[in-house]
Amino acid sequence: QVQLVESGGGLVQPGGSLRLSCAASGSIFSINVMGWYRQAPGKQRELVAFITSGGITNYADSVKGRFTISRDNAKNTVYLQMNSLKPEDTAVYYCNADRIRTGGGAKYDYWGQGTQVTVSS
Repeated sequence: QVQLVESGGGLVQPGGSLRLSCAASGSIFSINVMGWYRQAPGKQRELVAFITSGGITNYADSVKGRFTISRDNAKNTVYLQMNSLKPEDTAVYYCNADRIRTGGGAKYDYWGQGTQVTVSS
């Protein structure tokens, strides 16, 4: 069974920075895509950024130039460095892992429990 555990959320003032981490555990050989999504109150969950095992990245337009996604394949961990945070970045941030090779076969679309990010003065 694959588990994703996020950390690093919290309260930050506008213009500040936070770094989120998400570690995947289980009998994992490799993870093709890891990403971050967020869901604000009353809104649908949306993609923030994803990164492939080969390092290809993609960002939502709203975070380009401010957020950076990275990963450590050896640790099955993905990071999200968030700079110049704005109140509209306030949301629960969820980690996602997709196309996972495990000892029990291929697994798809796993989610973490979410971590709250609040940007407020």
